Amino acid sequence: MSSLNVSIVTPDGPVYEGNANMVIARTKAGELGILHGHVPLVAPLNIDIVRIKLEDSEEWVAVNGGFMEVNGEEVNILADTAEREQDIDINRAEKAKERAEQELQLAKDQKVDELMAELALRRAINRIQAKNHR
Repeated sequence: MSSLNVSIVTPDGPVYEGNANMVIARTKAGELGILHGHVPLVAPLNIDIVRIKLEDSEEWVAVNGGFMEVNGEEVNILADTAEREQDIDINRAEKAKERAEQELQLAKDQKVDELMAELALRRAINRIQAKNHR
């Protein structure tokens, strides 16, 4: 099977670079599975897990928005933020989730900043799912 060159980059620098058999990402239009030779595309990404399938394993990266560019042999992801599974501090992520849930409830009660609180909660849950998937 031909492999893809995969790169995930944030404003802080590269998060993942390597070869993969397949990349699975959730775009605004739905989930996409990318194999070598995929039609070129650019797609906005949701806050979700990007799964990078290797020969005998799978890498999970918590990606919080951005864009994915595919050109047949390469998958380039420009993410707002991204963390590899092994880099996620689960205690910090759980605390962020708790704070976001509290902020969301407060925002609903006061009818302000509900969207920001909801996004913070989605990012925290995404990180926890990436860390706990196994």
